[in-house]
Amino acid sequence: MAEDEEEIYNGFRAQFPLSFGKQAKPLTPLEAIHRTTTRRPSTSDTTDSNHQENSNQGLPSLSSSSQAWLTSLRNPNSHSTSRHPDDTIRTKPSFSGADDDVAAGPSRSPPDDGGAMIGPPRPTPAASNSDDDDAMIGPPRPPPAETDDDDDDNVMIGPPRPPEEESDSDDDLTEEENGFRIPLSNEIVLKGHSKISSALAVDHSGSRVLSGSYDYTVRMYDFQGMNSRLESFRQLEPSEGHQVRHLSWSPTSDRFLCVTGSAQAKIYDRDGLTLGEFVKGDMYIRDLKNTKGHITGLTCGEWHPKTKETILTSSEDGSLRIWDVNDFKSQKQRRNRFFFGYLLGFEVIKPKLARPGRVPVSTCAWDHEGKCIVGGIGDGSIQLWNLKPGWGSRPDIHVEKAHSDDITGLKFSSDGRILLSRSFDGSLKVWDLRQLKKPLQVFEDLPTHYAQTNIAFSPDEQLILTGTSVERESTSGGLLCFFDRAKLELVSRVGISPTCSVVQCAWHPKLNQIFVTAGDKSQGGTHVLYDPTLSERGALVCVARAPRKKSVDDFEAKPVIHNPHALPLFREQPSRKRQREKILKDPMRSHKPELPITGPGFGGRVGSTKGSLLTQYLLKQGGLIKETWMEEDPREAILKYADVAEKDPKFIAPAYAQTQPEPVFAKSDSEDEEK
Repeated sequence: MAEDEEEIYNGFRAQFPLSFGKQAKPLTPLEAIHRTTTRRPSTSDTTDSNHQENSNQGLPSLSSSSQAWLTSLRNPNSHSTSRHPDDTIRTKPSFSGADDDVAAGPSRSPPDDGGAMIGPPRPTPAASNSDDDDAMIGPPRPPPAETDDDDDDNVMIGPPRPPEEESDSDDDLTEEENGFRIPLSNEIVLKGHSKISSALAVDHSGSRVLSGSYDYTVRMYDFQGMNSRLESFRQLEPSEGHQVRHLSWSPTSDRFLCVTGSAQAKIYDRDGLTLGEFVKGDMYIRDLKNTKGHITGLTCGEWHPKTKETILTSSEDGSLRIWDVNDFKSQKQRRNRFFFGYLLGFEVIKPKLARPGRVPVSTCAWDHEGKCIVGGIGDGSIQLWNLKPGWGSRPDIHVEKAHSDDITGLKFSSDGRILLSRSFDGSLKVWDLRQLKKPLQVFEDLPTHYAQTNIAFSPDEQLILTGTSVERESTSGGLLCFFDRAKLELVSRVGISPTCSVVQCAWHPKLNQIFVTAGDKSQGGTHVLYDPTLSERGALVCVARAPRKKSVDDFEAKPVIHNPHALPLFREQPSRKRQREKILKDPMRSHKPELPITGPGFGGRVGSTKGSLLTQYLLKQGGLIKETWMEEDPREAILKYADVAEKDPKFIAPAYAQTQPEPVFAKSDSEDEEK
């Protein structure tokens, strides 16, 4: 029965082409996918790796005679023959002279015919136990692969050759030498911005990435829903015309904070929908504690690491503010509310200044437990506030002149002992919070041109990483520098881009992947560095997912809407430029009018001596206008209408016809009239 069904199916199937029906898609192996994202080493690294590979071959060097012997065996024009596929290695040559041909066979006296083999072929090497092996000329035969004798191991010259997979990656060799396993073998770039990417935030699970840019937009990436095209699923513009300066996820990763160049920060949910916007303060009030919000552009903002209702922001108005997410119109003003066992008495923090005035606060940060606040002031100082009962605006720790320029980034260690600071002066300083008179170490030659350049720790906090900017005369490009926290020394410098500057970086602990934002004036993106053997999820998920192919069902014809009876309100107004061009083409409208004639007229044109207007001239000539008012008496001109007014009153007399039919004139009291 089954055979009959198979014959029927084959009969029907023969009527259709082979490509008909559902076919299995060819799957690309993961090794080939990760090979396309492998970072390319520099020329110097490649040269060093080739030299190291050649030096680690584990084979003895060949003499000139041995090299000539191998060349003669590989020459296809040679008269020697081999019946076994491995005879080129197993054959023992015998030389009759310097210029004689090589003969394959047992060792014997040189033949008379100059190279032709005489006698039966040589037996296999396994069965040969003759004494001719002692007289072998040339390099020694390599030991068999299956032997486990200790003598053979001692004969091997040079170190054993490393496996091919490990020798292909120069970054792995560098990591082994330094003792750190940094995921740098592969790289992908999340593009989309038209200017440099200045803000970065990765949620705690590592599934969504936020990137902000100087092009005023925020892009949201989802590793679980993204394919190999690496496109963002949503684009936001928090504040029109303002750069995105900082992004921060809440502790539960259900909301994120967006800080722009405006005075109002915004809160979005996980899908990019606006939840609220903080209020702006009154710029005409001098005391910042009496205002409800910031009055100038924000510089930084951080969500509290433990509490999802608390946010810290810093601004160019010279203040730091603690906000309550549940109330967007004011800061934390509930004095009866306890915060980690501590009572919040002040919500506006004004740093200590050497002179009265307003100095901008360039950056701010929480410690790991959220019990301490640090701020980087525009005068180069670092100030810390401990959230304890009775705390106020006066800082608990004040480090004057910590940097010679504005501070761009601050970072606490998880144990609360180390503080890192990054500045425009091109330095990275490591501070011990128990003794802040001078830094533990200062790393120089780290140029930066962006106020959002930050610092980050590795997941085990053994490494410190930060980025550098591209300088005009430098050829190094944007670098990601790694420093050893214990030894306080440089570990390595990784080139991210030859033309783009590195701004922000982050090393995610769960994914074990490094995120770096870079760009210039015309482009921006987020570089994701990972290693298939060390990293988990994240970039590994989206790189292996191929984009869906378009089918016929995806075609959608764009409708054409004809609406000839549209209202004038919705019509496009023609531009003034087109109107001027249309007028210039009209010979009548574009004709320049003739200037008036000064003096008497001629050639049919009226002059301007007896009147400047043509109408006045014609009326005067026709007698319609008679200027007689200069010759008449004004009293007589008025009294000539007295009889008409008395017989046919029109204005005043009809109004008093019933109440006062006869006019009564007032008597004059003046003495002149009585006389």
